Amino acid sequence: MTTSLTLGRALLDHVGQTPLVELTPTEGSSPIPPGVRLFAKLESINPGGSLKDRPVSRILRQAIEEGHLTSGLAGGRRVLDSSSGNAGIAYALYGRALGLPVTLVVPANASRERLDRIAAHGAELILTDPMEGYDHAIRTAQDLARQQPETYWYANQYGNSNNWQAHYETTGEEILQQTLALTGRPPDAFVAGVGTGGTLTGVGRRLRQANPSTYLAAIIPEVFPGIEGLKPLGSSEDIVPEILDQGLIDHRIPTAHEVAVEQCRQLARRGLFVGPSSGAYVAAALDLAASGRFRTLVTILNDTGERYSSTGMWARPAVEAGVVETGVVEAGVVEAGATGTVSNANANADPRATSGNTPRSTRRSTGRNTGRDTHTPPLESPPGTASPF
Repeated sequence: MTTSLTLGRALLDHVGQTPLVELTPTEGSSPIPPGVRLFAKLESINPGGSLKDRPVSRILRQAIEEGHLTSGLAGGRRVLDSSSGNAGIAYALYGRALGLPVTLVVPANASRERLDRIAAHGAELILTDPMEGYDHAIRTAQDLARQQPETYWYANQYGNSNNWQAHYETTGEEILQQTLALTGRPPDAFVAGVGTGGTLTGVGRRLRQANPSTYLAAIIPEVFPGIEGLKPLGSSEDIVPEILDQGLIDHRIPTAHEVAVEQCRQLARRGLFVGPSSGAYVAAALDLAASGRFRTLVTILNDTGERYSSTGMWARPAVEAGVVETGVVEAGVVEAGATGTVSNANANADPRATSGNTPRSTRRSTGRNTGRDTHTPPLESPPGTASPF
């Protein structure tokens, strides 16, 4: 039977060393000039399924080594942080594997898949009013840490230097070594967004160390509806992450949710199933590549598209009898090579019996997004476990 000690170490040892995949123009994008190459780090293969595994695993490891946290789910202080979802999953996963109780403050409009995954690992969830934005979740976590220091250890991914250092030492270093191996040169340009600022700061500093002229572009989403995981930074009232080195940014590229989602759908047809932030990055990176200003560009595919089905971004059109959809095999449904809508082979069947009739977005429970702060208690904790450090 695998012990917590073995499991914790195994998970930590498998964070990083993700593949660098080459991207080509998708439908509707401009052609890339000869000699220009665009690459992306595929971060969904990390144990927790996203880029956030890197900073969170380092934050927790360092906290244990420095004595801030003690493994053993009973009796120790709880790990506390705010998250838009992916970091929350990483905290919940590694916290459970390392024997650390976890409390997460998350906006209630985070996708259902993210919230369910966090809860599945036994973390405590505090959901905040989505209309107040990400910053309300940050302030809520800060208030809890200030009011109950004996209960919580505040990880503070927005201000913890282990965040950007994880990207400097791993993400940035891997990008540098992989592009050197593939092209013989470091990247000319790097495209990412700002959630905590850790990726742009850490990767940017490492790439600039290798090539001082590396162009760094920050993707800035619209305020509403926004893109999960990205801060718009468009208002003087927005909380600017402490660890974000804004002096590194050469250009801020605005984007919209619709652009991000359409790019995700294009990537899915290429075999890359990713979430909206990745779509936003790739759309901007393709435009930069098409400009011909840079020879080697790199961006990040942050997570998997499976975390966003409930948002409706992958919903199929309503079903009409007698029409076939490519790639779908269900009861009474035929798979074929023509694109269309899903078909019920029995034209007289009750259309409500076909799951494809109702877009996923309408099947999502609305109980989580009431506009009120809510609290979900953790699962019952098993006996305490020994520290792997």
